[in-house]
Amino acid sequence: MKRPLGRLRIIGGEFRSRLIDFDADAGVRPTPDRVRQTVFDWLNPMIDGSAVLDLFAGSGALGLEALSRGAAQASFVETGARQADDIRAAIGKLGVATRAEVLRGDGISFLRGTASRYEIVFVDPPYDSPLLAATLASLPPVLKALNRIYLEWPKGQPPQLPAGYTVLKEKAAGQVSYGLITYAPPGDLPP
Repeated sequence: MKRPLGRLRIIGGEFRSRLIDFDADAGVRPTPDRVRQTVFDWLNPMIDGSAVLDLFAGSGALGLEALSRGAAQASFVETGARQADDIRAAIGKLGVATRAEVLRGDGISFLRGTASRYEIVFVDPPYDSPLLAATLASLPPVLKALNRIYLEWPKGQPPQLPAGYTVLKEKAAGQVSYGLITYAPPGDLPP
């Protein structure tokens, strides 16, 4: 049975099979179930107890999935008021308000203004925007030494990674490519 538009399913962990509402009318497109499964298989060794940042959160699917699978804390950054409210509602529905925060605002400004550090960062800015390059340039100060960064990009248009980033895994699904990268200061070995 196909889920109604505007609903996503948590696919693993404590909240497996729970349905979450999101604003489909605003063009929010959650990461598909099969892609999320692959990504969280990749992240499984380090998800438990991690600090997670869901930048350009949209539906919040990736950060909520991380909380379901044992992340200690998740920060969601989203510019849309309704999307941020939907993520707050999902956090309340799942009972994880003490482990999550929703910040309404620009992702790049958040990166430049936070002192928090994260092991896992989900970066999925709107397609056809210049935000991916600016995000990767601003991301290093908020990363812990052992880190993983999830990226999505249009198939056949791989992102240009600044110095210090290393691709660990990469796949494609339909018209979307996605991958897991890590960052270490140039000259250091990747974690």
